[in-house]
Amino acid sequence: MNEIEITLPAVVSMELKNIGKADFITAKLTEYALNPKADRDKAAAFEEALGYNLSNVDKLIRNIKDHLREFNVESKTDLGYGERFQVLLDLVGENGKTATVLTAWIRDKTTQKIRLTSIYVKRRRKKGV
Repeated sequence: MNEIEITLPAVVSMELKNIGKADFITAKLTEYALNPKADRDKAAAFEEALGYNLSNVDKLIRNIKDHLREFNVESKTDLGYGERFQVLLDLVGENGKTATVLTAWIRDKTTQKIRLTSIYVKRRRKKGV
């Protein structure tokens, strides 16, 4: 199997609604969430739910960037490292399906810069559960 060569900027600047500029760390996708060698379950969830994988990671980043400001930012508990935020995005993927993607962010206590800390597809609860 051939390795996919990915040429993306290390950081993509995005805007969080009512918060400001944030750094989207592309390695969170390329080295983790979409990489089946790093996290098979997350990668499979993105592929199944939205049709994203390492071959079209750029399209997922564009989708998030284009829609991030449409969704509300929820403050989370500061665990001592800085102010934390969460944004739940309902995205339409490459496969035409809609799924909720959770993005987690932190305003670093030392640098005051906001950066992505986690991203994954939220699992839907089964009816009656």
